[in-house]
Amino acid sequence: MPIWKKSEGQTVRVGVLLFDHFSNHCLANAVEPLRAANDLSGEALFEWEFLSLDGSPVVSSSGMEIATHGRLYQRSGDMLFVIPSYGFRAHSDTLSWAGLRMAAKRYGALVGFDTGAWLMAAAGLLDRRRATIHWEELEAFGEAFPEVDAVRERFVIDGDRITCTGAMAAFDLVLALIADLKGEALRQDVSTLFMSEGREGVAPKDRPVAQAVAMMQANLEEPLTIGDLARRVGLSHKALEARMKAVLGATPRQVYRRQRMVFARKLVLETTLSVAEIAVRCGYQDATALTRAFGVEFGTSPRALRG
Repeated sequence: MPIWKKSEGQTVRVGVLLFDHFSNHCLANAVEPLRAANDLSGEALFEWEFLSLDGSPVVSSSGMEIATHGRLYQRSGDMLFVIPSYGFRAHSDTLSWAGLRMAAKRYGALVGFDTGAWLMAAAGLLDRRRATIHWEELEAFGEAFPEVDAVRERFVIDGDRITCTGAMAAFDLVLALIADLKGEALRQDVSTLFMSEGREGVAPKDRPVAQAVAMMQANLEEPLTIGDLARRVGLSHKALEARMKAVLGATPRQVYRRQRMVFARKLVLETTLSVAEIAVRCGYQDATALTRAFGVEFGTSPRALRG
């Protein structure tokens, strides 16, 4: 069952509920992958706003102040991220419980990051659900809320109640949500952008597929043939096609082309290289071939994208 409750083509609206002493790291790992997914897809897949219970600015554990976009009570959306982090016990009060109960009716799903599960459980929103929390608090969490099935996992998706542990798990969870919405290929693109492929739980579970994707990334300027890729990972051409389609939802040729196009787009936006030079860097014979492929992938030309 899809996690995101949205219609095809609609932007997913995410509320980010912050409390004083929230973790900057957790916030960045929750929101930056959404921003990257928008950039890499060329679509407005996600939009987000920062909220507090009363609309006041909030200050992180390291002293960074965030100006919010409004009060939780005035908002609704597809998903609400709940990020209290270090001050969660002080924030577990009747005001937060009432706010979260209301939010459960106005948002498609609630996501407790770090210690967010504590506030959700205290509000009665995790009863008879599987859930996790930062592992330093897991034992106390299980004792405080016996009606919750507390489990030691990086993140748990139980219908419209989602919980995860610390900041690194937040990144992995949001990647999983991106894959659920838009497919494994985009998750792979976002993961590659943040250079996270070597971390356990992020790379595809199929090792030959992960190896093939890494080889593609390392050979953009002089692309390998799909047959050569298959041989290097110990598979036949046909077997690699089948396994990559099952894991990433796309053929090796499509995945490889996507990687080259994402790299080309990055060079177009972030360098002053000519289109001809970018073509060479991305394994195309000339600017015309690159421009044609770029148009198919992004619906525009490199020159038009530069403005």
